[in-house]
Amino acid sequence: QVQLVESGGGLVQPGGSLRLSCAASGSIVRIYSMSWYRQAPGKQRELVAGITSSGNTNYADSVKGRFTISRDNAKNTVYLQMNSLKPEDTAVYYCNAVIQQLGDMGSNTYWGPGTQVTVSS
Repeated sequence: QVQLVESGGGLVQPGGSLRLSCAASGSIVRIYSMSWYRQAPGKQRELVAGITSSGNTNYADSVKGRFTISRDNAKNTVYLQMNSLKPEDTAVYYCNAVIQQLGDMGSNTYWGPGTQVTVSS
C-alpha cells in the first residue's frame, strides 16, 4: 500500500518562510507527477504547484515568485519552499502524487492527510 505523509506545516508570521515535505512510501514502481494543493476554510481545494518526473514545474498565479516546488526522486519526496508568506496562504496543504504501485499495470492518484499552514501575526 502506498502512503504519502506531509510535514513542515505550522504557524508563521507574514513575510516568513516554511518548507513543506511529502514522502511517499510503499511498494512503488514509479512516481509520475507530484503536486501540492491547498484548501482554506470555506473554499475549494486548489492546485498550488506541480512537478513532473522530469522536473517540469507549474504554479498557481497567486504563488508565482514566492513558492518553489522541487523533488528528490531517490527519496520519493517532494518539497514546497514557501517564502514571503501572506495571511491568504493560510490553509491545509495536501500532497498529491500519481504512482504506479508494484503489481499494477497503470497508475493511481494518492493524497496525503494534509498539514496546516497558518500565516498570522
